[in-house]
This record gives sequence, C-alpha cells and structure tokens, in this order.
Amino acid sequence: MANDWAPLTRQERIATLDVLRGLALLGIALMNVEWFSLPLVARVDGIDPAASGIDLWLDAAIYILVSGKFWVLFSLLFGMGFAVMRARAQAAGRAFAPFYLRRTAGLLAIGLVHACLIWAGDILVSYALAAFVLLACLQWIAPARLWLWGAGLYYSVVVLLGLMALTVALAGGGDADPAGQAMQVALRDREVAAYSAGSYAAATLFRIRFLLDSLGDMLFFLPMALGVFLFGAWLVGSGAMSGAGDATAHSRLFRGFVRAAAPVGLALTLAGVAIDPAPDLASDLDAAALLAMTLQAAGAPLLSLGYLGWVVLAMRRDGRWLRMLAPAGRMALSLYLMQSLIGTWVFYGYGLGLWGEVGRGAQVAGVLAVFAAQLVIAYLWMARFRFGPVEWLWRGLSYRALPPLRRPASSPDVIS
Repeated sequence: MANDWAPLTRQERIATLDVLRGLALLGIALMNVEWFSLPLVARVDGIDPAASGIDLWLDAAIYILVSGKFWVLFSLLFGMGFAVMRARAQAAGRAFAPFYLRRTAGLLAIGLVHACLIWAGDILVSYALAAFVLLACLQWIAPARLWLWGAGLYYSVVVLLGLMALTVALAGGGDADPAGQAMQVALRDREVAAYSAGSYAAATLFRIRFLLDSLGDMLFFLPMALGVFLFGAWLVGSGAMSGAGDATAHSRLFRGFVRAAAPVGLALTLAGVAIDPAPDLASDLDAAALLAMTLQAAGAPLLSLGYLGWVVLAMRRDGRWLRMLAPAGRMALSLYLMQSLIGTWVFYGYGLGLWGEVGRGAQVAGVLAVFAAQLVIAYLWMARFRFGPVEWLWRGLSYRALPPLRRPASSPDVIS
C-alpha cells in the first residue's frame, strides 16, 4: 500500500486529475440525461412527484448525491488546470495571458457550437465567460486568499437566495404574475414542440432563442462558477494538488473534506429535500422552494469536496480500479459533447423521438451503458492518440497551430 502522506509526484497528480474528470463526466451524464427529454424552460427541479418504484429511488438518489455537485467538481478541476498551466508558463518564462485568452476564446466557440447546434443545456459558454474574469482575479488576489474569495463569491449567491426566501416568507408569499406565467407556458409549449416533434432546423432555432434568453441566468451563475474556479486554483497553489508543501497537512485537508465537508453538505441537501423535494419557481414565488434551493446550493460544493477528497485518498492508497476512468478524463470534453449528441439523437424528434417516454430507471441504465462504451472508446483512442479529437482542435486554437495528434512510442501523458 502506498504511503498517502508522501508528496504527490507529477504522474500521480496527472492521474488523479484524469480520474476526477472521468468521475465528473459520469456525474454530469446522470444529471443531464433527464433534461434531454424534458423542457429546460420553467423546469421543476428536485424529485419528480409522479415517479414511483425504482424511478423514484433513482431520481431521489441523483438529486441528493449528483445534481449540482458534479458541475462544481468540474469547475474545481477547471480552476486546478488553470493554476497548473499558469505555473508552467511562469516557470518557463512564457507569457501566459495571450495563450490563456486564446484558449478561453476557443472554449467559448466550442460552447456556442454545442449550445446552438447540439443541446441548449450547455455549460461551456458560462465556463468560458467566467474564465475570462478568472485571469483578472488571479492578477490581484493573493494566492493564499484564493480559497476565501472563492468561497465568498459562491456563497454570496447562496446568501442572496436565502434573503429572497426570507423576504418572500415575511411578505406572506410571492405575488403571482399571470402574464409572466402565461409567457412561460407558451415558451415551454414551443420548446416541447420543437424538440419532441420538430425538425433539426426548428430545434436549432429554439436552441438559439433559449441561449439568448438565458444570458440573464448566466449572470446569476457566473459568480458561483468563478468562486469554484478560484478554490480549485487555490488547491493547486497551496500544494494540496501539486505535491508541494506539507504532505501531512494536505492529507488532513482531504480527510477533512471526506469526514466533515461531505456530511455537512449531505445534511444541508437532505434538509432542502425535507422542506420541498421538488421546488418549482415557474408558477409562483414560494418561500419553501427558495429555501430548498438555497440549502441545495449551500450543500453542493461541500459534497463535491467530499468526492474530491475520497478520490485523492483512494488514489494515494492504490486506486487501481479508479484508474480505468483516467483515459475518459483525458478526453472529457470530446466525451461530454458525444453524450449530448447521443442524448439529443435518442430523445429528440429528428432522432429516435423518445421524448418523455423513458423513465428514470431506463435513463440511468442507458447512461451507464453509454459511459461503459465511452470508457472503452477512450482507452482505445488514448492508446493511439495524444488528445481527444475536440481537445486537439481546442489545443490548435490555443497555440494557433494543430499539434501532432498521433501518439509516438513512449509518449508521456499531456494535460490539455
């Protein structure tokens, strides 16, 4: 058994980050599959009150343990990747900002293609917009305070949600807006028609409309994503994920994530479920729904840190069964887009047309089957190539030249 107090080697760090990306990819798929066959407009979050049997149990498990947690894990990894690239550039004496801005612009372009042409539930556009701000933040925030700023940004939004819940409760409930409700219903009906029975052109036009209408929601989401980015960057800068500094202190940190942060996060999430298992703000402002969402948002990053700590500690001991996720983690962007292509083809009218016809149990079984196939694809692909196909294009945009794709003999792994 490996000594989990020993400093991280570079190869161990790369392998751990790849495994975390692979795990996050599975979590994102379990969360997203539900929204491939349900309207994104005015959606009801939480546990489906109409579900029963295995569908109910799986829906509850995913809402409690997965929803809202794995975009946070991906965001932590994004911040870590940023910090690693920045440190490498500084060590080599290279200018980092021009490269990073090209890289972020490339991510924005990929996200826009995904959001407009494949699936409206894209998160890459929001990531790219937050990533532009991340560069500026790292210029004036002291490295030791990144975690504080990160937590402050994220939880400022949580506090705002809580204040909204308190305001609505003190007012005796929110005032109904019949005109707004009618608009939401009409937009929802158009979305269902476009996706469930419409052509690819009709679905694409609606995706573009949805993206434009969602710009205001992105402003709400950006501080949360940016805060998690900063915390991820701190994990690398502090040495916890880079192998520098006091390895024993880092081990205590990760154990704290598992033994303290995760239980508190789970308790907050369960409290939210107890207050309102299916918060719906589309029809009316409701204090219970707002409070449930507040608790869910408050608990999500704590559970995510628990997952991160568990993977890091497991990888330090052995983690050989977790390492099967690493090839998928190296091409996570390509596989994320593949999941969207498969999901929209299965559920949308221009594909198999199974919109609204697949229960939660079958959805989860489908995700596990697709993810198992992706693990095989990733293993075979990464044995021959240095990057996933989309990662290769993204890297070409970043460096203004496409790198060699095929892996030479004895080629080291590359963080893209």
